[in-house]
Amino acid sequence: MRFSRFVGIDWSGAKGERHPSIQVAVCNAGDTAPALVLPPSGIWSRAGVLDWLGRLSGDVLVGMDAGFGFASVPPFLGPARDLWAEVEAVCAGEADLGGHGFIAHRREAFWLGAADGPRQARAHLRVTEQVYKASGLGVPTSNFVLLGASQVGKATLTAMRLLHRLDWPVWPFDPLPARGPVILEIYAQAFARLGGFRGKLRDGDSLNAALARHGSRPMPAGFPTIFPDHVGDALITAAGLRAIAHQPQWWQPPALTPAIAVTEGWTFGVV
Repeated sequence: MRFSRFVGIDWSGAKGERHPSIQVAVCNAGDTAPALVLPPSGIWSRAGVLDWLGRLSGDVLVGMDAGFGFASVPPFLGPARDLWAEVEAVCAGEADLGGHGFIAHRREAFWLGAADGPRQARAHLRVTEQVYKASGLGVPTSNFVLLGASQVGKATLTAMRLLHRLDWPVWPFDPLPARGPVILEIYAQAFARLGGFRGKLRDGDSLNAALARHGSRPMPAGFPTIFPDHVGDALITAAGLRAIAHQPQWWQPPALTPAIAVTEGWTFGVV
């Protein structure tokens, strides 16, 4: 394993400049329990996460619970990095890496409700989401479906602005470097399932059982027994990344072609 530090980020596409649903957790190589990272204000902004990431150094692996690409359907057929630049240009005036302006810019692509016709006509899935659905482990949501603030599509747009500004390799869009930091897309529920738990992690007993399956010690004494699911998502992501990052199969999914790698991307932890 070349990575020595692992970060899990539960992300948000909601409007505003402070987001309680954004949670960040970190753990080092070994078996120590992951720990939450909080900003001085106690509530993360997206720009604050970007600044925090920019100060990291060394062999750190970051998993963010947000889409990094769209399914390869018109108008999203080109390289994802070009799309990130387009989202940044369209939404440059929005505070805190907001991405809502891009929805109006590409309105024909997204589904916001019954007025847009049948949901399934626009609810395209990327190949990685099709693979995950076929596995029977969960039911992915299309990131073209934007009904509600918590939908992954809105988080995808704000994540694209962060990726455009963050000067890091992004897997699998970029070659995996021999050294230094890497950021990739994850699905926190997949790590919960790998930890033997179905559903959201909101209590200490369930979280500790899932952590144990990932080779992690339990959360320290005094950690709350009940907490929001965003906290559980970040913690299980950090521990899950540490548990599987050294296993080659996760970096080489059979369905991940070179074309998909630069356009749609992939969710690490799906094979």
